[in-house]
Amino acid sequence: MSTSEQIIAELRQIGTPEKAAHLSKFFKTGKGEYGEGDCFLGIPVPETRRVAKAHLDTPFEELHRMLECPWHEVRLCALLILVERFKRKKTTDEERAEIYHFYLQHTRCCHNWDLVDLSCPAIVGGYLLTQSDRSPLYRLAESDCLWEQRIAMVSTYTFIYNRQFDDALTLAQQLMTHRHDLMHKAVGWMLREIGKRDRPVLSTFLEEYASQLPRTALRYAIEHYPETERKRYLAKK
Repeated sequence: MSTSEQIIAELRQIGTPEKAAHLSKFFKTGKGEYGEGDCFLGIPVPETRRVAKAHLDTPFEELHRMLECPWHEVRLCALLILVERFKRKKTTDEERAEIYHFYLQHTRCCHNWDLVDLSCPAIVGGYLLTQSDRSPLYRLAESDCLWEQRIAMVSTYTFIYNRQFDDALTLAQQLMTHRHDLMHKAVGWMLREIGKRDRPVLSTFLEEYASQLPRTALRYAIEHYPETERKRYLAKK
């Protein structure tokens, strides 16, 4: 039995039909919904993470097989293995670069928002944090794939955490008129994170763009403002 087959067998033993049914509804897998066709084993994320941590040395070819798997939790497990491997202290810069490039080759396997959000800040954001060239983010933002565009936006969380706001603000401006609500939420979320660390920076952005932001993005962005300021920004719509 290959490593990927072993991991899949472990995950299948944990899942339950009741949890799978709940997750299928929660992640909008119906016809025409953003997660159409996604299949769930019914596993809580902490359990998937536990399995991932037990298999951190899984070879890339086995992770590739897992990322091509139709089961959502199998793909998540592969991504969590990459995240944990990227973050561990003994991982070299060369190994982190390899993980980053492997991830970029498989971005279209991250076809649901949790797969994106639990992986890209650590891997894409973590790698590009130390790089002068951040153009890969902008190439992802220009993709025709919703999930690659969300990767571009959510990866900036790592920059924001390190008080580097420019890329997040530029991408927020670029993506704020996106047609999909999942991007509105991602844009608003990153703006809110900027505001937690530097309220004046966010306020300057909002003074110029509040009237153009979708209402969902704006509500996310101003969540921690006083009520009077929230009302003022919402009135700009």
